[in-house]
Amino acid sequence: MAAPVDSPDTGTRTRPGPALFVTMYHSVGDPTDDPYRITVTPERLDRQLGWFRRRGLRGVSMAELLAARARGEGRDLVGLTFDDGYADFVSEALPVLRRHDCGATLFVLPGRLGGENAWDPLGPRKRLLTAVGVRQAAAEGIEIGSHGLTHVDLTTADDVTLKSETEGSRTVLAELTGAVPAGFCYPYGTLDRRAVDAVREAGYAYACAIDPGPLGGPHALPRVHIGQNDTALRLFLKYRLHRLRRRPVVEPR
Repeated sequence: MAAPVDSPDTGTRTRPGPALFVTMYHSVGDPTDDPYRITVTPERLDRQLGWFRRRGLRGVSMAELLAARARGEGRDLVGLTFDDGYADFVSEALPVLRRHDCGATLFVLPGRLGGENAWDPLGPRKRLLTAVGVRQAAAEGIEIGSHGLTHVDLTTADDVTLKSETEGSRTVLAELTGAVPAGFCYPYGTLDRRAVDAVREAGYAYACAIDPGPLGGPHALPRVHIGQNDTALRLFLKYRLHRLRRRPVVEPR
């Protein structure tokens, strides 16, 4: 059973360092017939993580990254996040992460355990982790976060659904893994002030988005999509441009 994740909240403010660099992955497997371009092969993931390691950077979970930055450390860390909780995370991604001594955060959908990505109308259909798979990932040291209960756009959800997707999913994951999740990830990357407030009020210490715009902060952290076409040159450009475009995020008190 995974140990509870410590909150990145240290109770003190620290001088912000460079902007956080957080990657957004999804499925690891065969990228053929993937109109959304969310799949990378294990071989591509291996090369991408190797690129970071050769530059003195190590991929870690969001909890570890935020805790290090709150201490004024962690300039050599990048956040690795995997959305949706695909079954191939355990079979394909975990061995690559181990090879490079990397951690990660896996955002799962506790209302769809053992199901498939029915929210993607163009397919292909991909299996999602079962409860056993989620526990296995947690036992391997992977931080488990919530991606909502069923992958609903929170900006269009009614009040009951919004609470279920945020607070309800947190409760289910705590019962499933024995650890209260610290992190949340907005389905589709869509958010508004109401969604951000609901995530904060549900008790999450942080939340990941894609490009949150003016809502950016600890509960709307930007991430960079990493795909099959991201070779060494593209990774270099994404890493450098993200650092130039983004302001540092000051961790909450």
